[in-house]
Amino acid sequence: MRHPAVAGQFYPAEKEGLDILIRELYLHPLGPGEVPNLVQDGARRIKGGVVPHAGYIFSGPIAAHFYYELAKDGFPESFIIIGPNHYGLGSPVALTLEDFLTPYGVVKVDKELAREIAKELVDIDSSAHRYEHSIEVQLPFLQFLKREIKFVPITMLSQEYEVAVELGEVLKEAIDGRDVVIIASSDFSHYVPKDMAYRNDARAIEKIVNGDVRGLYDVIYRYRISMCGYGPVAAMLTATGGRGKLLKYATSGDVQSMPDVVGYAAIKVER
Repeated sequence: MRHPAVAGQFYPAEKEGLDILIRELYLHPLGPGEVPNLVQDGARRIKGGVVPHAGYIFSGPIAAHFYYELAKDGFPESFIIIGPNHYGLGSPVALTLEDFLTPYGVVKVDKELAREIAKELVDIDSSAHRYEHSIEVQLPFLQFLKREIKFVPITMLSQEYEVAVELGEVLKEAIDGRDVVIIASSDFSHYVPKDMAYRNDARAIEKIVNGDVRGLYDVIYRYRISMCGYGPVAAMLTATGGRGKLLKYATSGDVQSMPDVVGYAAIKVER
């Protein structure tokens, strides 16, 4: 079992408090404005997405936009959640077969799908997941809508273009014939003035919504955009082959006044 690393810090550690906060995030001025119900027979057009992973009070209203759209579209058979490895532990690209515990209960790892993904590039390495928050914080949003879900968690310490594209190809093959949504967990600019975050993040978002993986790397390097999960986003885009739609962009400075901000975007990718 993989126990929570940031419960009580990034989000409430108790189910009751978590319920209250997630509802507030949907109704927040920066949120979608409505608490969704899961549509059981939705169109199932969503194949992937980009969702932030900071503390809920800052990035949660933006993340709620993606989960609102997902609820209306219906849930897939399984999820893959890819996040950056912030702590430098474990293998360059790693999944774990350990189920995740959250305040809502246990989230089962889809072990059959995970073993199809665990090839030469992807190691099974639980140490890479022990303290990583980028995947963990997505799970309560999903469980709020449906308790019984399964997923494959993947961390990327190595985010080079070639690695991301190769991972995307591995995922594309593994999900062929399956109904899977791939969530790329990433924040955008980190600790820069608000106008710079808006300007530079718009450049990256334009490439993402157009499905331009090489272009995304080009603008990140050219403008030195401190986006932490560009590798997961590139892998998701490669695997899904879809184009995206920006649902919401904002910064931590839109939530609370501060001199330097972090940028957050919610993007859905449809077939």
